[in-house]
Amino acid sequence: MPYHIDFDSYEEERLGKNSFGSTKSGIAPCYSDKYAKIGFQVNELFGDNLFEKVQRVVEYKNVILENLYHKEKIDAKELYELMLVWRDAIKPYVCDVSKFLNDAIKSGKKILLEGQLGSLKDTDHGIYPMVTSSSTLAGYGAIGAGIPPYAITDIVTVVKAYSSAVGAGAFVSEIFGEEAEELRKRGGDKGEYGATTGRPRRVGFFDAVASRYGCRVQGSTEAVLTVIDALGYLEEIPICVGYEIDGEITRDFPTTDKLEKANPVWKVLKGWNRDIRGIKNYEELPIECREYIEFIEKELEVPVKMISNGPKREDIIYKNSNL
Repeated sequence: MPYHIDFDSYEEERLGKNSFGSTKSGIAPCYSDKYAKIGFQVNELFGDNLFEKVQRVVEYKNVILENLYHKEKIDAKELYELMLVWRDAIKPYVCDVSKFLNDAIKSGKKILLEGQLGSLKDTDHGIYPMVTSSSTLAGYGAIGAGIPPYAITDIVTVVKAYSSAVGAGAFVSEIFGEEAEELRKRGGDKGEYGATTGRPRRVGFFDAVASRYGCRVQGSTEAVLTVIDALGYLEEIPICVGYEIDGEITRDFPTTDKLEKANPVWKVLKGWNRDIRGIKNYEELPIECREYIEFIEKELEVPVKMISNGPKREDIIYKNSNL
């Protein structure tokens, strides 16, 4: 809803230096409304009591706008008319999604569910409170799609060959200054900059502790290692293989309060120090690159079956993958 975006911005403004670094897309206010039972389901757009509910929700929102944020109130009639426009636009595409997908499963069709954001942004298992407002785990894919959990048989986790993050929160393997800027400009499709905000992402070297934990809570059956080509400029590549916390070293991902105190334990691998873009066969990669991939595979405890070697769709190296 339009007011979700507004409330997101207003709350970040109110929090000031204690803000969460939100993308201001309205995600947290939207999920707050869902669980407060004042959100709108698609089916309600086609019901007889839509305007009545709009009035009730707007009354509640306006109390907050006026007394907490000191902002302009929402006009219920204008909002209702906008929702009618949305209703007419989406009407040809509305169906019983759960039945649609379960019928597809029964007929033997393949279904691809795609998740957004990483494991550490999960509301329950991530670095709370520096998380998103919904689950980012594969287990919740069945809930969102309305299919049985046992219908999901393959869980492919996408892992970068280095680390990156948007927003605030603990980031153990983070690097800074010129070292970070060099990796940032080489990474991603067009550098490591937020897709929504355009702001520079925080970057660091591969964190085996966090990535192994992420694969575990996802229930990964295989992993895809991306942007391996971005590391070709390095003569040596550090990998974070453990955390030092209060004088003790652990390979297990800790709770958020302990994570804030963690320092990285590094293992340095030899880099391949050359451009590898254009290589399509795994065996043609430099030995140092293959050793890097296989070291990560061992640390993840999940087989790496695909590697991306460039920003284009065809820049994929298959390593014993069924995909």
